[in-house]
Amino acid sequence: MGSRKTNLRLIEDSKYTKNTLSDVESKIDVAYSIRRLKPYEVVESRGSEQVLRGDKAFKLDWNESTISPSPKALNAIQSFVSGNGGLNWYPSLGSRSLADSLSEYTQLPAENILVTAGSDAALQLICDTYLDTNDEVVIPVPTYNHFLVFAQSRGVRLISIQPNDPFYADFDLLESTLSNRTRLVYLVSPNNPTGTLFTEEQIETLCTNYPSTLFVVDEAYFEFAQVTSINLVTRFRNLLVTRTFSKAFGLAGLRIGYLAAHESLITGLSKIYNPKSVSTLSQIGAEAALSDMPYLNAYLDEVSRSKTLLLGYFRGIGIDAFSTPANFIVVRLPQIEDTLSKLSAQSIYIRNRSNYPGLAECARMSVGTVSQTEELIEQLNRIF
Repeated sequence: MGSRKTNLRLIEDSKYTKNTLSDVESKIDVAYSIRRLKPYEVVESRGSEQVLRGDKAFKLDWNESTISPSPKALNAIQSFVSGNGGLNWYPSLGSRSLADSLSEYTQLPAENILVTAGSDAALQLICDTYLDTNDEVVIPVPTYNHFLVFAQSRGVRLISIQPNDPFYADFDLLESTLSNRTRLVYLVSPNNPTGTLFTEEQIETLCTNYPSTLFVVDEAYFEFAQVTSINLVTRFRNLLVTRTFSKAFGLAGLRIGYLAAHESLITGLSKIYNPKSVSTLSQIGAEAALSDMPYLNAYLDEVSRSKTLLLGYFRGIGIDAFSTPANFIVVRLPQIEDTLSKLSAQSIYIRNRSNYPGLAECARMSVGTVSQTEELIEQLNRIF
């Protein structure tokens, strides 16, 4: 401790004081590929403070689970923390125990799975590993825009394709855009925000016809849709599937996800993958959540039934409402800004998506349990 005080005094007495440094003109630019990059639009999830205070609010703007995670997950985390389980130690490297549980869940070998700090981290890892300046990247839009930031940060040439109907996955249009120059294709399935799906057969066709193109299938909403391409990763060396625990499992606050891919792709990703990047609590919570399938399935059933209720309500009052296989719907609201203000006044928070291609006057809203939806409809009746 004495040496630390001495060092501090020497620094304070030196000529390199704060005032001296402030007179030095210095400008350090960001990397060339970042300079023209438009940041991901960060919009604070509305209603968070009300919910945390215990006030009544319908927080339906971020596609989160509307209920707490499995009690098994909560209990496992609480038990670890209360038992002084070792937060002073680094987490299990590579999350191997969780990878084994995911192997059982996905029916894939653990060697084909890489656990990441949320599926966003998986998407960024893919871009950092496999994209270079001027690589051609194809993305159907509208889509999950955070991936665009990851890709553009690598200096790629981005090709966006927009179907005439945003609620239709135009496979023919997609395939007609691809060539042997296409380095990567990003497909969200079900899509956020439109819910469009690509089938396993379609992904198989793409991987077969374009063996030098990397196909990234974002399955953040797989549990709701139950449509997946993950079974193809052991066959194809050009397919990556990403998933998350943030949606159906209700662990968004823990930032935990994973990707599945051929071992050759995993080897490439491992060159810059940080094996200690996933926290101990995230690993514990996710593994416990996977052990409680009855809790997950009950929630999935509630969301499915609620979706029918909510779609029926909006259509019954003459508002266009579009179903999705995920945990959200899309509604077209005339005078959308005014309507969103009225909803907010009733503590109902949904996401404006009217600035997305093909989604004029559209908003996206999460779907919760049946009882939550019934209460929501009572509140909506005061506005519509």
